Amino acid sequence: MPQMMNRSEPEMIAAILAGEIQLFHELIRPYERSVYIMALSYMKNEADAEDVAQEATVRAFRKLSSFRAESKFSTWLISITLNEARTRLRRQVLVRMESLEQLLDEDTRLSPALLRDWREIPSEAIERDEVRKLIQQAVDQLPDMYREVFLLRDVEEFSINEAAEALKISIPSVKVRLHRARSMLQKQLAPQLRLVNRPPKRKLLPWL
Repeated sequence: MPQMMNRSEPEMIAAILAGEIQLFHELIRPYERSVYIMALSYMKNEADAEDVAQEATVRAFRKLSSFRAESKFSTWLISITLNEARTRLRRQVLVRMESLEQLLDEDTRLSPALLRDWREIPSEAIERDEVRKLIQQAVDQLPDMYREVFLLRDVEEFSINEAAEALKISIPSVKVRLHRARSMLQKQLAPQLRLVNRPPKRKLLPWL
């Protein structure tokens, strides 16, 4: 086991592709939290996030032979996670639309719950205190294109290059989207945080 743990990522990937598939769990272990957080940021509930994280892991294993060392393995894994989350959301939206169409065809009164925008469902999985709850809700309400950049850069601490590669966008786009995400959060949170007796911790929002 010690020899196994001392292997570098390229060595572990080579060994997995050569048949030592038991190493795959050790390979992804350092990135499980990041994968789950990115999945949760899209799916908004723990069960769906766990499903996305699991499916992304399976896909990464199946596609491992296509991984190229030009990028970090973590960046490649996050990219797979984002793609899986987006695909899952598209399927959910289609199902909801089909369900609504069926109700309309049946001339049934629509329930307001069915019409609620799924993007507005708050995430309660990582709340810690009143300030953290406000921040989490504000991040959840960001449009996808801004939220994913904010999470990669300010939460997961990806470099600009890594974020651009994971999202398959240009470096200037990462910078612009991150700036807009921070501005949107600042505009929304500043009035709310003034109402909180204790001030926000700088480590949570150092750019406010």
